[in-house]
Amino acid sequence: MKKRETITVQARSEKGTGAGRRLRAQAQIPGIYYDDKGQNIMVSVADLPFRKLLQKVGKAKVFDLVIEKDGQSQTHPSLVWAIQPHPFRNQFSHVDFYGVDPNKEIHINVNLQFTGKAKGITVGGKLEIYRETVEVVCLPENIPDQLVIDVTELNLNQHISVKDIVLPQDVRAVFDSNFAVVGVVTPVEEPEEEEAAAAAPAAAPAAAPAAK
Repeated sequence: MKKRETITVQARSEKGTGAGRRLRAQAQIPGIYYDDKGQNIMVSVADLPFRKLLQKVGKAKVFDLVIEKDGQSQTHPSLVWAIQPHPFRNQFSHVDFYGVDPNKEIHINVNLQFTGKAKGITVGGKLEIYRETVEVVCLPENIPDQLVIDVTELNLNQHISVKDIVLPQDVRAVFDSNFAVVGVVTPVEEPEEEEAAAAAPAAAPAAAPAAK
């Protein structure tokens, strides 16, 4: 098995807006580690190492999260689950790490990427994207970075449904009904300005001046 990326974080006890502000002033990001067993540990992670990790693993690859507390450390296979950017600074306000069991399937949303130029566009159609992510279930190590959908063969008024997506081995899409993810539709024509003006009701005449 390929060696996982690793990042070390520190357990913390302080919480609240003030504590988070102090951490960010020290180039630390406040965060939390949690898992499906109910374990929740508040942590802080150095900003630069976290950015480097994020470039390598994104939100789809499992890595080892080493939590240090009171001179001891615990390692948890994890995913970057959620990131909250700062509203106006080049900082992260908060990060959530989700602990996973490598031998237990997980439900996760995976981004869709659309490639190619649909045939229907050449005859005046418009590509309509209905979903940007699809929920899948698989083992953590099998999570796809993204799902690529080729729209080249789509003609006017045709679509690709979730059942049509080619998935990697051991990955299953989760859905109740076979919804469309992308399609080529006929654009709705908007009335030209002159026609719109002609169709508009005539303006009411100005009121006559009052008699003196």
